Amino acid sequence: MSLTRRNRRIAVAAATAALLTLGACASAGGNGGSGDKEVVDLVGFAVPEAANEAIEAKFNETSEGENIDIRGSYGPSGDQSRKVEADPEIADYVHFSLEGDVQRLVKAGLVAEDWKDNENEGIVSRSVVVLVVPEGNPGNIQGWDDLAREDVSIVTPDPDSSGAARWNILGAYGHAIAEGKTEQEANDFLVSVFKNVDQWAASGREATTAFDTGEYDVLISYENEAILARQNGKAYDYIVPDDTLLIENPGTVLIDAPEAATTWLDFVLSDEGQTEFVKKGFRSINDDLDGIEVEGANDPSDPFPTPTTLLTIADDFGGWDAANAKFFAEENGLIKQLRDQANQG
Repeated sequence: MSLTRRNRRIAVAAATAALLTLGACASAGGNGGSGDKEVVDLVGFAVPEAANEAIEAKFNETSEGENIDIRGSYGPSGDQSRKVEADPEIADYVHFSLEGDVQRLVKAGLVAEDWKDNENEGIVSRSVVVLVVPEGNPGNIQGWDDLAREDVSIVTPDPDSSGAARWNILGAYGHAIAEGKTEQEANDFLVSVFKNVDQWAASGREATTAFDTGEYDVLISYENEAILARQNGKAYDYIVPDDTLLIENPGTVLIDAPEAATTWLDFVLSDEGQTEFVKKGFRSINDDLDGIEVEGANDPSDPFPTPTTLLTIADDFGGWDAANAKFFAEENGLIKQLRDQANQG
């Protein structure tokens, strides 16, 4: 009889653990119990890798999680979603930047249609769009309008591969609309910004890596990316604009995933799991979770200032279906048109 997906993973984990045990010194110690751990495959976008690893460490300290290993694979959100669509065996739990990357798996029959019919509406992590600058802010970047100056060099992810890029672009567009600009004026503003983008990186994480070279004045990014970079010793400053966009990242289990994947998701949504997100710079989905000091934030004791205008996809862009159709359609989406205009200018 063939092994089930779940039992295959247990068998692989046991075999791997046995090989490691044979190669270890007899004096190494340990309880020798790792061989019976169940593996949950996590496929996610690049940005929350450090946070998910911190959550896993806490998860493994619990009675529910002590015998579960989370095996992570990270990359650009859209690319990761397409990989799971092509090979469902690689994932039990997905954590993507955009709702649409989960909906792709719903259409493929891999994720339940009601995946977001819950208290958190399918969201597992939150952030906001910020502007990251070199320490001391030598370019005197104060807000979105400065990104259209002719002397500014920008790096941001590419919306063709990265979910982070779509949040960034809609943050800039939303700023223009929030200021009372017409749609044509908002379009013109984006063209001016796009002219200053000197690198479109494949993912949010690759954009941060490119910014490390010191060649750019501004990185458009997630607030948590800026905080994590500072935790890792990067000489960055960051600005939370007066008007910015709330970033909401979905996470869910696949239909054929083992129960351990649901156990993991439950922990991610708990106060314990969300606390680890907060410590890595994410804004908790649990609004009553506060009082956590966040190293690397502009004000560690009050790490998440409330912008004067906090835009959301649902309230200001009509939801992701409408936003994707208008802005990111492959053939004639507004962003493609505006990027073409910027390249021609």
